[in-house]
Amino acid sequence: MKPLPIAVLISGGGTTLKNLLAWHDRGSLSVKFATVISSNPQAKGMEFAKERRIDTRVIRRRQFESAEAHRDVIFDHCRSMGVELVVMGGYLEHLLIPDDFENRVVNIHPSLIPAFCGKGFYGHHVHEAVIAFGAKLSGCTVHFVDNQYDHGPIIAQRACEVSRDETPQTLAAKVFELECQLLPECIQAIALGMAKVEGRICSIQ
Repeated sequence: MKPLPIAVLISGGGTTLKNLLAWHDRGSLSVKFATVISSNPQAKGMEFAKERRIDTRVIRRRQFESAEAHRDVIFDHCRSMGVELVVMGGYLEHLLIPDDFENRVVNIHPSLIPAFCGKGFYGHHVHEAVIAFGAKLSGCTVHFVDNQYDHGPIIAQRACEVSRDETPQTLAAKVFELECQLLPECIQAIALGMAKVEGRICSIQ
């Protein structure tokens, strides 16, 4: 089977990219890393791509007068590289999605959507909010991306307990462990043509 060409969008340390590369190296992820795009020129994650001689680009939202111009440059580059799936791996900028990439952009969010999601809910902000609310469960959600924050069809979710003595740091570690399994599993399902979307309902067949 031909590997699925993907782009990975990052903003920081690239831990999600590093994990996907490890899954690929083990033969568990049927993808080709066509390009890595960063919103941050200092993102450490770019080094993982450069070590593998993967194409890299730095494209910052502040370079563009409009969200549409920002979208067009990113997706024009993805098209030129033959990308069929875009993976947001710790990408912190809001990105509009063109019609031809509908249900072809995935993101992982560190909560059980629709709880603790939306604008401003990222990283430690999510885990702090979960604990402050007194939630007993948290986890992660892999979803397709549309033009609203954390809103597109949910592909899969995985949960963990929030203990009485939980801290944002310990909860982040629990959730990240789940993310490291769930995101590559979902990407592999897409690569194998097993993910089907009807309206807001996504099923793995």
